[in-house]
Amino acid sequence: MTGVLKRVGFLLGLPAVLFALWWTASAGSTDFYFPPLSRILESLVDEWFGPRLMDDVVPSLLRLAAGYLVAAVVGITLGVLIGTYKRLRDFLEPVLEFFRAIPPPVIVPILMLVFGIENTMKIVVIAFGCMWPILLNTAEGVRAVDSTQSETARVYRITGFARLRYLVLPSASPQIAAGLRQGLSVAIILMVISELFAASDGLGFAIVQAQRSFAIPEMWAGMIMLGLLGFLLSLLFRLVESRWLAWYHGLRKAQKAG
Repeated sequence: MTGVLKRVGFLLGLPAVLFALWWTASAGSTDFYFPPLSRILESLVDEWFGPRLMDDVVPSLLRLAAGYLVAAVVGITLGVLIGTYKRLRDFLEPVLEFFRAIPPPVIVPILMLVFGIENTMKIVVIAFGCMWPILLNTAEGVRAVDSTQSETARVYRITGFARLRYLVLPSASPQIAAGLRQGLSVAIILMVISELFAASDGLGFAIVQAQRSFAIPEMWAGMIMLGLLGFLLSLLFRLVESRWLAWYHGLRKAQKAG
């Protein structure tokens, strides 16, 4: 129990200190653009945990989930193929490097022409941007499979799907998890960016609308809401990762102890 409390205190200590400093520094502020934190938190509760929760937050999370899922499936699949087959990697590398160098916000106008301004465009923007760290990390993880294990699998004639399931994916899973973690951060950023263009709902749309209508406390509250969502999604990912890679973390602890 003490260990859990220490971890929670370590996790929330710095945010609590920063909020306390913000509260103290902004108390009694009469600056229109920098209102007191108390007013911002009132707007957070009244707006973002009120009607905007279903009208803007939930649609954003659904788009984020859809785009991230598409990126994970495409990125892991292509990463496994590229990491496994050198000829395919050599063939696709110039094209992949070309598209990887294009910032996702730049392609938003093109995607608007192709998919319109509905959810499909926003999902494609998220998927396109966060696919690259997943793909590249997966490919590197597959290429780094231990040669001794690969040779052992070949000797025992473990090929095809069995080799993929019992050798390649477990060996590459730490790298895949690293790519998924990076992709999640990119997905949150692109979720907001995609909602800045011809949107009618979502976190990005609501924050910009608040800024344009000079609803400054609501704008700051939206930014805090976005940060809270990123924090909670990161915690959720770490929880899933700790269970998924429990064997890997246990192995590393055993190696350090030895």
